[in-house]
Amino acid sequence: MELLKKLTRCWSPSGREDNIRELIAAEMEPYVTDVYTDPMGNLICRKKGNGKRLMFAAHMDEIGFMVTNIDDKGFLRFVSVGGISAHNCVNRGVIFENGTRGVISYEKTVRDLNLDKMYIDIGAADRAEAEKKVSVGDMAGYDEDFALMGGCASAKSMDDRVGCYALIKAVQAAKTCPNDLYAVFTVQEELGLRGAKTASFNVEPDMGIAIDVSMVGDTPESAKHSLSLGKGPGVKLKDASFIIHPKAREFMLGAAKAAEIPYQLEAAAYGGTDAGAIHLSGGGVPSGTISVPTRYIHSPREVVNLADVENTVRLVTKMIETGI
Repeated sequence: MELLKKLTRCWSPSGREDNIRELIAAEMEPYVTDVYTDPMGNLICRKKGNGKRLMFAAHMDEIGFMVTNIDDKGFLRFVSVGGISAHNCVNRGVIFENGTRGVISYEKTVRDLNLDKMYIDIGAADRAEAEKKVSVGDMAGYDEDFALMGGCASAKSMDDRVGCYALIKAVQAAKTCPNDLYAVFTVQEELGLRGAKTASFNVEPDMGIAIDVSMVGDTPESAKHSLSLGKGPGVKLKDASFIIHPKAREFMLGAAKAAEIPYQLEAAAYGGTDAGAIHLSGGGVPSGTISVPTRYIHSPREVVNLADVENTVRLVTKMIETGI
């Protein structure tokens, strides 16, 4: 799990993916034919093959915060970068790229808690001191570390560094590659699947598979949902951004059954993954999504089951080794 730990620790909010792109490129270069970055910032790793173009997409970015104002007392006002709940932020630590640390809080007199009532405290005495450390437009991410919890792991940015982990490990493990393989690590997914739109337009895949996290329904009084931790990766049949193509469904389920990998079927009423952008690219691309079941998504402590993670690696590996 050392690689997963490195990936989740890496500071790279949406639009600032340079650090994580560098880390992933170093892992991928020995195992692929070409590694390049497109104008949007997506990392595209191609392993040339004689078959059809198979594209996997896992997004590199993480949710974060952008400074919009610094007040006279040195407190920072901010907006979210990606979907963030105010309740998940209360008294949580954040860190800026330059190492400046802070705490998000709010005045206790506030009744209807939302982000515009909150601030980041970086310990500055006034605006002048704060401006020596940060500027309007600077971004912060959650300041949380990786931790093992029995058969699970928790960290900030499991969404979607666990998908990046699965794709990296699968490319490294695959013994054959009959497809013309594109392992794409996308940018700005949290802001509307932006990187996947441009990457899929350029790659022009014959099939596209996103690897991302998805909510579970296994906690006390949770919403009804088919995914649980520990029962294998999910094959997503629907969310708000796409409906799985029959060819993609057949390909994914066939690989899972052939390798005897436990899996779960998922149909979600909301949410979206890079498959939502890929399937609309060009003249249309048969697409699907592999879901890593995850608790507490878009919080500072997202939790995954380690057996699910390894079975996701096995599933992606089998798909890489299978011609489409």
